[in-house]
Amino acid sequence: MENFFTKNNNMSKKTFRLTETEYNYLKRFIKTGKNSGKELERSYILLAFDKGKSQSEIMDFYHVGRTTIWRVMNKYIENGLEYALKDKERPGQPKKYNEKHEAEVIALVCSDSPKGRKRWTLRLLSEHLRKLKGMDTISVE
Repeated sequence: MENFFTKNNNMSKKTFRLTETEYNYLKRFIKTGKNSGKELERSYILLAFDKGKSQSEIMDFYHVGRTTIWRVMNKYIENGLEYALKDKERPGQPKKYNEKHEAEVIALVCSDSPKGRKRWTLRLLSEHLRKLKGMDTISVE
């Protein structure tokens, strides 16, 4: 598939238009306030190109690099709008504790503090929780 940018990286030689559905989606996407800064940045880049802004204007106005613009545009062209906006899921360590464990912590915090203490501290909580089954690796952090 042809790269969105021409060989000299001059965007004025290519035209870019969002569909009306995509344009409306991006406008709603920006207004919800539930998206990350990176997702908003990507949506603004797409909207700026739709308005006919050049690559250099977008770089100056949004303080992004040429590579960022290139990645957003090529992800959009190759895989569509959703793919261009969202980050890929990254592998990470799976959660050690489930909802039951979280409920136990909440219940403990809401209970009376140990005798001789005014309140639960993180250190007291972690010491107490380590004694429970399945919570032996919990730490203050």
